[in-house]
Amino acid sequence: MTVYIDPPEWPGHGRMWSHLVSDVSYEELHAFAEELGVPRRAFERDHYDIPAHRYPDAVRAGAVEVGSREVVRLLYGSGLRRRKKWAGPR
Repeated sequence: MTVYIDPPEWPGHGRMWSHLVSDVSYEELHAFAEELGVPRRAFERDHYDIPAHRYPDAVRAGAVEVGSREVVRLLYGSGLRRRKKWAGPR
């Protein structure tokens, strides 16, 4: 099982966030997140949002540290990338 995490560089809700992804399956990703104690509500389309204070926990649990561009490349390469649906102009 290999999952990947990018540095906590993404702001939101007064915190910084990382993205936790798999390049194999969502099942693998969900299993890793569950072992880490990350709630399923943190899953967004194709990744888990991980707050900065949990980043070291994910790495200790075996997540491989990669850059943000690598996370996107891994998702596209695996076919697991799910883009946001665009609602168009209003």
